[in-house]
Amino acid sequence: MIKKFWTMFLAVGMMCPLLRAEETAGPVENHPVKYVFLFIGDGMSLPQRMLCREYLRRLQRDDLRINRLPVNGMTTTRCSNRLITDSAAAGTAIACGGKTNYGVLGLDPAGKRLESVAEVAHRNGRKVGIVTSVSIDHATPAAFYAHNPSRGNYYDIGRDLIASGFEFFGGADFLQAKGKDGDLYDLAARGGYRVIRDKSAFVALKPGEAARTLVSCPFSYAIDGDDTNIALAEYTEKVIAMLDNPHGFFLMVEGGKIDWACHANDAATALREVFAFDAAVEVAYRFGQQHPDDTLIVVTGDHETGALTLGFAGTAYSSYPERLQRQRISYEKFSQQLKQLRQDGKLTWEAVKPLIEKNFGLKCDGSDDPLALTASEQERLRQALARSLAGKDKLQDRQAENRVLYGSYDPLCVTATHILANKAGLGWNSFSHTSLPVWTSAWGRQAGCFNGMNDNTDIGNRLKLLVTPLRP
Repeated sequence: MIKKFWTMFLAVGMMCPLLRAEETAGPVENHPVKYVFLFIGDGMSLPQRMLCREYLRRLQRDDLRINRLPVNGMTTTRCSNRLITDSAAAGTAIACGGKTNYGVLGLDPAGKRLESVAEVAHRNGRKVGIVTSVSIDHATPAAFYAHNPSRGNYYDIGRDLIASGFEFFGGADFLQAKGKDGDLYDLAARGGYRVIRDKSAFVALKPGEAARTLVSCPFSYAIDGDDTNIALAEYTEKVIAMLDNPHGFFLMVEGGKIDWACHANDAATALREVFAFDAAVEVAYRFGQQHPDDTLIVVTGDHETGALTLGFAGTAYSSYPERLQRQRISYEKFSQQLKQLRQDGKLTWEAVKPLIEKNFGLKCDGSDDPLALTASEQERLRQALARSLAGKDKLQDRQAENRVLYGSYDPLCVTATHILANKAGLGWNSFSHTSLPVWTSAWGRQAGCFNGMNDNTDIGNRLKLLVTPLRP
């Protein structure tokens, strides 16, 4: 009897990949999906998505597209040897459907090669695109084409990219373009890739002009508004046109800078990165509306970053996320301004005050503005400025203290973003990843099999089935 029960239990579990979007069982022969989109918000979990929802509600705007997808579930993220994963291990789990150790790409804990959903799709005649807002050899995108014991072996990862033969890659510049075998861009060109290094050439790109394309351009934060950048939504629209064919495609799009902004505890910048990510999903959703029986969209995160909380002791049961719109630039750009002042010998409180007011909306004049700084908050900023002026302290105890208070970021910059977040009713508890499950959403053909509580390996394994034609 027990054996019969477990046989039935396993059979039901195996049927999950065969569910349709409306969560009813569909014919087995219909389980492959022609157009498969996987969107990964790096560092994005429930707090980041709910912050955006409440921010938009306060401004009387529609919720994110990703928050309106009909199928939803939670996904656990631990890796083989740690509760708190990194993007390499998490990316490998999502891409390949197998657990691995922290920092490892496309290999299991024993070093055995794992096959990614992108590789399965390509082997079965589909075109493949990999797009990110960070460097194309970074951990999450690399998990779909690379097999390396260390995510830090950037040159070798770049060689794996070229060897994959995938039809489209897009993102920021290689982290290590030069190595023992030559320049990666030259090697890519010799390997049949049309290499594009600026936005104008990207915009002019037409389907059919190149069998393989590598786009490598700078990628600033959305809040900094650099028109020379290619937005994720622009990438998604272009790649759809480049990949569309009778055999279908698999496209992975990563919002990598969500993670970076959350590492720096910059809520306003993270918010706008999620918006940019959501705009890319909207492009895929519009495409899916034209091909409803042939399209699947899955949206997930690889882990949560920063331990973001929607609540702060100083604001008790009140929250004011709309105050984040007062921030005008990213932590990165503000840190560059501070660095220039330091180099010029002008990094003083009097020089910094107007920059804080202009860039974060914080007021130093004691006015009735809700973002007016209290005396204690101004003292926090002054102390942080002193640490910024001191630079990296060689004393071990001070280094440990700085890591807890400011991570690896400029103390004054972190203090400014923390104060603004607190006034918005938000808190941060880490400069690293956390083990919080991520929110996975889906729409379209076979979306139902991503419902409920799952592990990140389930995403990869189910997607592999959906890009594999059934054998007779």
